[in-house]
Amino acid sequence: MNTIATTATATPSTQNPKQAQQKQTAKEAIAANVQALIEQLEQGHSEALTAYLTAMGRFRTYSFGNILEIVRQKPDAQRVAGLYAWNQLGRRVKKGERGIRILAPVIGVRRKKDGEAEKDIRTQNEAVLVGFRSAYIFDVSQTEGKELPELSERVTGSVGEYRERLVDFILAQGIELEFKESIAPALGVSYGGKIVMLPGQSPAEEFSTLVHEASHELLHRSERRIATTKTVRETEAEAIAFVVGKAIGLNTGRAAADYIHLYFGNAALLTESLEVIQKTSALILAALESPAAEASAETEPELAQAS
Repeated sequence: MNTIATTATATPSTQNPKQAQQKQTAKEAIAANVQALIEQLEQGHSEALTAYLTAMGRFRTYSFGNILEIVRQKPDAQRVAGLYAWNQLGRRVKKGERGIRILAPVIGVRRKKDGEAEKDIRTQNEAVLVGFRSAYIFDVSQTEGKELPELSERVTGSVGEYRERLVDFILAQGIELEFKESIAPALGVSYGGKIVMLPGQSPAEEFSTLVHEASHELLHRSERRIATTKTVRETEAEAIAFVVGKAIGLNTGRAAADYIHLYFGNAALLTESLEVIQKTSALILAALESPAAEASAETEPELAQAS
């Protein structure tokens, strides 16, 4: 999670039971949210999972667990920030609005022994995770004030420069890219170190296929291929294509895809799949950002607890 954390003076050796319990809270929150997803999946509904996948693209700088928290509490959230960040943007949280609770890390300092510190003054102290604290953020719909500028990287129905950036990212991973008619009717095929694409696709379709096949290359050419079924691998790749496509503004026709295939009565598998989808989507989206976009992109700000 890309948060500016509050600094604590506690050290691991002096961590009390309450702090230990706070560290566990993050795992417990994830488990509870995944269980809520499972209950809906068991009823034959995948809308909540689709909403979560959409949120991955909107909030890629947030952690896996906190994206789950945002979607659970406010599924329609579009753009979130803490009180201080909204104030800096010239907006105020509306009276009576309830914040979205997430977990922010509390960073402590491990102080080295005098003898060790003297060897290298640059490493006298080491930042360590002490635990987590509750923090509150608000969606743009809960605020009022100055109009926000549209993010320059957002597009609608067109991939723009994203196609070239995606190709550059794929090649940078050491993956070859070819176009061949012979793979028809397949739109794309991943061969492990090489992606072959069917030429003549529309820009949006080609982009989505490229993300799908790149996801296979990044995720499924290792021991994970043996540990998962073909259905799960294909669904993960399709989910990543959905997340990335939605994030850049494509009008994807796959919004109603049946992501229920990620779950076959196995909560651990669902949790693992969602986490790899989130991390891989964030990796690809980061590569798609231009230098200008990176400089102005929203990051998870220092969070102020709502009163």
